[in-house]
Amino acid sequence: MGMNLRQFKVFRRISAVRGVAGHSVPGNSNLLLIDLLQPLIMTRKEFIKGSAILGATIAVPSIVKASGLFNQSNDRKVYRILNSDRTKVGTLPILRAFAGDHLDYVSPYVMFDEFGPVDLRPGSEPLRVNAHPHAGVIPTTYFLSGSGHHKDSLNYDFQVSKGEFMMFSSGKGAIHMEETGQLLHDKGGTYHGFQIWLNMPAAYKWVDPTTSVFREKDMDELHTDAFDAKVVLGELMGVKSKIKLLSPAFYYHITLKPGAKMTIPTEPTHNAFIYAIEGQLELEGQRSLKANQVALYQRGASDIELFSENGAAFLVLGGQPFNEPVYSYGPFVMNTEDEIRRCIRNYQEGRMGDPDMVNN
Repeated sequence: MGMNLRQFKVFRRISAVRGVAGHSVPGNSNLLLIDLLQPLIMTRKEFIKGSAILGATIAVPSIVKASGLFNQSNDRKVYRILNSDRTKVGTLPILRAFAGDHLDYVSPYVMFDEFGPVDLRPGSEPLRVNAHPHAGVIPTTYFLSGSGHHKDSLNYDFQVSKGEFMMFSSGKGAIHMEETGQLLHDKGGTYHGFQIWLNMPAAYKWVDPTTSVFREKDMDELHTDAFDAKVVLGELMGVKSKIKLLSPAFYYHITLKPGAKMTIPTEPTHNAFIYAIEGQLELEGQRSLKANQVALYQRGASDIELFSENGAAFLVLGGQPFNEPVYSYGPFVMNTEDEIRRCIRNYQEGRMGDPDMVNN
């Protein structure tokens, strides 16, 4: 069962936070506003132009010569292919695949950003997102290259490097700061990865927040003649991630070798989508998925069949969709407008922590 899209508050980007990843708020003057989230008065045209419904555009179908390798009987069908929206937050290039839209096909995920790649010289000033709150959502960060620095109001302060994964399970609310890592500052290199928000079930929206980081040596991998895969979340072909989740979800980083075909099994009732990092994938025997595009799949069948003539790297994500209303106000993702108001008050009154302490 899908989510009621009418109950999702569309976003409007603001510039209160600079650096690695943008945050946004909806143009809804009925919500209580605080100093961090300034009141927005806009025309309907301005609202639509700034909202997350423009976070990605529908791709023009690209047809490739069919490989003839596919058995269509149990294959998932592609609902839509989207182009990511190329933009900048500060000086950092961002590709946004979705942010609040298409929830019927991406839930339990709610936002997907690829940051970078951007090359930094030794001694470069860090690209930074100053201290900001979250509640009701799990921002996850996965590094393809480079390193990051995370500090939060839960007294965590650590570096994250290539191949590593972190989860900021915000629950009832906490504050964190993100910036490029010390290794990049010292030696230079490429900063590249993903920040993807995983929704929290209603039953866990008000639990105490936690922070977790998973080193590359702790990540589970699968290697075959056709592909290499890192199982970040969930289970793939008998290889199961050690990371515990609040609800079923999966997150795979896969490299498909040239001329190879693979079948990714999924639960027919779960959502699934693919984001192409590099190369080109053949879907359904004829459709093409290119780098920085996302393919949203329909439910009802289990197998995702993929082929790449020249090889490709991509992410496969999905999970059990939430049959719950979703209200989002910038970094807060809740189930009712009253809960959003409560989050804003809690932040305003200091219950989520001290942003000055986190920034220093």
